[in-house]
Amino acid sequence: MSVRNGFVLLLALSALLFLAACGNNGNSISIPVPPPSGNFSNSNLNGTYVFSVSGTDVNGAPYAIVGMIAANGSGGNGRGGITGGTIDINDSEFTPSAPGLTISSSGFYSVGVDGRGTFTIGTTAANPFGGNMTFDFVLSSSSHGLITEFDGNGSGSGTIDLQTANTLSPGAYAFSFSGISALTSTSAIPAAAVGGFTVGSGGAITAGALDFNNQDAATTNQALTGTVALGPSTTPSTTLTSAFGTLTFDVYAIDASHLKFIETDSSGVLLSGDAFSQTSATISGTMAFTLAGSYLGNTAAAGGFIVTDGTATITSGSEDYNNNGGPSPAPVAFSGSYTAAGSLIPGRSVLTLSSFFGGSSYAAYPSSGGLLLLEIDGTGLMVGAAYPQSTTAFGATSQGYGLNLSGINLSGVGNGSAVEVDDIAQFTASAISGGAGTLTNGIIDENIAPNGVSVGAPFLGLALSSGTYGAIDATGRYGLTVTAGNGSISTLNGGLGLTFYAADGTTFPFIETDNATGQVATGVIVLQTPAASASAAAAQSHLFIPQPLIRSRIARRKKN
Repeated sequence: MSVRNGFVLLLALSALLFLAACGNNGNSISIPVPPPSGNFSNSNLNGTYVFSVSGTDVNGAPYAIVGMIAANGSGGNGRGGITGGTIDINDSEFTPSAPGLTISSSGFYSVGVDGRGTFTIGTTAANPFGGNMTFDFVLSSSSHGLITEFDGNGSGSGTIDLQTANTLSPGAYAFSFSGISALTSTSAIPAAAVGGFTVGSGGAITAGALDFNNQDAATTNQALTGTVALGPSTTPSTTLTSAFGTLTFDVYAIDASHLKFIETDSSGVLLSGDAFSQTSATISGTMAFTLAGSYLGNTAAAGGFIVTDGTATITSGSEDYNNNGGPSPAPVAFSGSYTAAGSLIPGRSVLTLSSFFGGSSYAAYPSSGGLLLLEIDGTGLMVGAAYPQSTTAFGATSQGYGLNLSGINLSGVGNGSAVEVDDIAQFTASAISGGAGTLTNGIIDENIAPNGVSVGAPFLGLALSSGTYGAIDATGRYGLTVTAGNGSISTLNGGLGLTFYAADGTTFPFIETDNATGQVATGVIVLQTPAASASAAAAQSHLFIPQPLIRSRIARRKKN
């Protein structure tokens, strides 16, 4: 298959990273103020890290990447070294996929004082993108960060996590994958799956279940068999077999309880995502949730709170939604019920919801990464997760936060076609009173794909200004508004209008709820703790971050 050339935009890291006076596209980059909780530097990226992104390439086709880099932690806030690693690339335009490519030892990175950074890598063998790749990130700690691809190859979002153990423990896991089931000449067919499996000491799956949604058509509670074998490998051997046949994956371990999967076969399906250990199969308490995908043919996102009685009833719930760029005017109340997950193997439950936007039935799998959710009622394809709530607080004192947003701008660029938008940002939240406050010292980076020539993305170092946040109600629901831009240059949406939800005090999932240009997005805000030890920050990396919006609305563009 032909290799694309000329799409790679190499960011000159040493010249522009965080201490520079001038950034790409001629934008002035503000010198960031260290977050109150401490300074970030290259020493916060020191060791072996597993990273993943999924999104849209330069031609509008879905793709996924999972990789592993070795960072040497040197160079202060200047240039550090990537001494090696491995990367798997699966772009739906290219067959076959490229698993187990060796990352060269000539890569480099830098971490600014605010935790934002970039790394650039090359491979020792040809990859489908035809050149180096650059990724933009913001760290919450030395163990975890949020990431986007930030070059001319495409745009996608995901996570970067310190690898603490390259092991697979026998026991139960739950997973959430998303991607496509086919690519036509004009569009991608969206698909997603949630499920669970139990592995024995040799990696063989001894019990398993799978729910699959293929462009609104769900096939539920299918038996799942196969084998889980840790990679990375040039010949991956993890197989998952169900009614849909046998799919092959490469698997990267972050630790024994958190695995990254990427499909590597040529079946026409492209799935990637996370698997988490399943320490309990019960569903109880209050949970903050976000969902993204499509509903009744519209691009959609939803978020809010589910309150359960620990047995079978959703006693109350409230949600916000964004339907094709139109946000709900106020939180919507809902109720429902759920089956007892503990009676099913391996921990599958079904949520049945009443007066809920975004479908009435969801397969649900409890895990250490949250309650993994997939719509199965035939009216849409919504996928996401719910996280146990332990606090309703946000921004009690001046604190640094990182942010990742991923979604679809329906108005698009140039010809009006919908485009993917991915943001990385950092800001300081300073409380005023009554759950309200201001955002200061904020900086945002944005990438867009497919990218119109007139746009000039990616944008690095745009200012977040005129920002405020406030509690919408006492449940832990907050609203945030902020403008984004440097003079005449701004993000595609001109800023952020978000509704976010308090979970554990460190992680705040959100949906976009402005309607300036018809943008539909989800993401997460994370508290920054640069001095935290790896063990103290590990729990944060186990919170599942939903995949970017399923790109049923992005037409595949003709290859150049």
